[in-house]
Amino acid sequence: MPGPAPDERPHPEGRRNLEGNRIDPVVEASHDTRRAVISALVEDEPGVLARVSGLVSRRQFNIESLTVGPTTVEGHSRITMVVEETDPGIDQIEKQTAKLKPVISVGEVSGNAITSELVLLKVEGDEPDKVHAVTEMYDGTALDADPETITVQLTGDESKIDDALDAFSQFGIIEIARTGQTALAQGNVPTAPGEKPGTAGEPTTPTTE
Repeated sequence: MPGPAPDERPHPEGRRNLEGNRIDPVVEASHDTRRAVISALVEDEPGVLARVSGLVSRRQFNIESLTVGPTTVEGHSRITMVVEETDPGIDQIEKQTAKLKPVISVGEVSGNAITSELVLLKVEGDEPDKVHAVTEMYDGTALDADPETITVQLTGDESKIDDALDAFSQFGIIEIARTGQTALAQGNVPTAPGEKPGTAGEPTTPTTE
């Protein structure tokens, strides 16, 4: 049938919502993005991390980091995601993650989350005394040193890590590895919905609220 070629036809813009309908980019832009820390308790099943990260990537959400590790309950792990999204986007991440079978509970960490990450960086070893001085300034640890390179370990919140990396840049950073942030809620506030801090208690059935 006559008509424009495929590459000449108009193409819709924006991503799709949960119902499969495309989101108007103008409407979506009306919401400001913000950073959120989302904590998910999951059952230790093969591929659970891939399922969570795959869901986030398919929905084209802006994820900054993702970490996973064991909890106080055997057979459970905690996944921590840091995302830069609109409020509707953050809400959809929580709802869609909660629908995954291995997910026990998921929610944004309320209040001022206590966050930390681990960083390994390798710098040139031309000025070892200065490198060690900066390492001590940021409570780091020198893990390895030879005439050419020095490898340092740092831990702390994002602001501290960024400041430290700026300080180490004067020596020439050769390689760097960052774990991404992990987080817990302050005080006796649950980090994930239904979790009971201080008692090693975690919800045993999926929470979708």
